[in-house]
Amino acid sequence: MSSPAPITEAPATTQTLSIVVPIYNEVESLPHLIQAIASVMQAHNYAYEIICVDDGSKDGSTALLKKLATEREDLRAIILRRNYGQTPAMAAGFQHAQGEIIISLDADLQNDPADIPNLLQKMNEGYDLVSGWRKERQDNQWTRLLPSKIANALIGRVTGVNLHDYGCSLKAYRTEILADLNLYGELHRFIPALAFIEGATISEIPVRHHARQFGSSKYGLDRTFRVLLDLLTVWFMKKFLTRPMHVFGYLGIIFMLVGFILGGYLSFLKLFLGQAIGDRPLLLLVAILLLAGVQLFGFGLLGELLIRTYHESQGRPIYRVRSIVGQSKHFSAQ
Repeated sequence: MSSPAPITEAPATTQTLSIVVPIYNEVESLPHLIQAIASVMQAHNYAYEIICVDDGSKDGSTALLKKLATEREDLRAIILRRNYGQTPAMAAGFQHAQGEIIISLDADLQNDPADIPNLLQKMNEGYDLVSGWRKERQDNQWTRLLPSKIANALIGRVTGVNLHDYGCSLKAYRTEILADLNLYGELHRFIPALAFIEGATISEIPVRHHARQFGSSKYGLDRTFRVLLDLLTVWFMKKFLTRPMHVFGYLGIIFMLVGFILGGYLSFLKLFLGQAIGDRPLLLLVAILLLAGVQLFGFGLLGELLIRTYHESQGRPIYRVRSIVGQSKHFSAQ
């Protein structure tokens, strides 16, 4: 058993909480988890709701969740039509949450609901997102720990948001931060980085981590490769979301410039020195560079149009205002 988190005093809060739990084949853990969450919430007199999202479970979790939802006033069950994955399940929970603060955690009892007050206390210091850090992990298999350490270091390096544990599902979010995020693929683990792009303030605290009691892990090494692909998406969004021409256009210009230079060199050999160039590999390279340059430049233009459509069709601004202080006297109510 890992040691408890260092923050022990629970804060008082009048804000409403939504506890979002994605579920896939956790029939044995489910009743223990819901009772543990409810016990912590009631012990601290929080106004709360529990939202469990069943992601196409096959082990009886769906039926049990429906039964519990009819018996408990604090539980809402969202049943998805099939297994979509953790990111869509979390997105469904976020979209149906009604609380001012949203807490996410896994359903396998490895996250401890007793750490929720600690997250809230840290958030009360002025943060928009507080992430858990499984400082003393209880799943010591090298197949999980080594890829996790590499991934966390790489994600922090690329995104500029340096967290020890991107993979920890136990996190607290202000609802307005999540309202600006559109999740797809497996971007749930990149929510801190995506929120940072939107201007969120982020912190991290150590949390407990327990050994799995029931069932088996759903994670494998193949997930590492999917994470790397999603990381490229997040990197592009961070750097060039509102200016795709700055990457595609620059590359297109460079390719075309090199193509023109090499093409000029071949033209000189042909026109002034009378050398044959038809069988030279350099001629093929010139054609490829020019064609690739035109295509990249075209991608940049299309990207600019798509970004404009994305922002304008949703009325989505390209900036975020944290707060407005003061009031113009000219527009004050009379």
